[in-house]
Amino acid sequence: MPEQHPSRRLFLFAAASLAVANVTGCVHYQVGNRNLYRPDIHTIHVPIFKSESFRRDLGERLTERIIKEIEDTTPYRIADAETADSVLRGTIVRDDKFVQGTNPLDDPRILREDLQIKYEWVDQRGELIRQPASLSLAPLLRTDTITARGVLYPEAGQSMVTAQQEAIDAFAKQVVQNMQAPW
Repeated sequence: MPEQHPSRRLFLFAAASLAVANVTGCVHYQVGNRNLYRPDIHTIHVPIFKSESFRRDLGERLTERIIKEIEDTTPYRIADAETADSVLRGTIVRDDKFVQGTNPLDDPRILREDLQIKYEWVDQRGELIRQPASLSLAPLLRTDTITARGVLYPEAGQSMVTAQQEAIDAFAKQVVQNMQAPW
């Protein structure tokens, strides 16, 4: 066998060491998004969110979006109330519309829709589900209130429904992100 250059041998040794370290590692790593979420929870029941707003169908639209976000981005499955490991429930406690910009005639041109939603994620015993307390890099998932915003530009053809949907989408993403375990 021809003699190899010392720097080439060092490079091959480093590459082999790196490959072995990646395979064995110091900790058991999982592949995919399953390691971001609690291993003891497999199913979630999401009843229709209550709404203290006078606007129709906000609770139903919010529930539908949260279910879709959970199904799309988490390993959890949606289940009925009797078989689910946990329940995610909440209430829309405030629905406000604010004028952010006007034209010279004082007509509103930019409006903001704020939804304030209180929610909780509990297990079947009714106890709040909390993330492991080893690291506090991610917020604990507990009874929480989130304010989600949507912006409305009436001259561009937007309606209040599009601003509400923007706020609903933002809230659904925040809830699912809060379901992740801290690193």
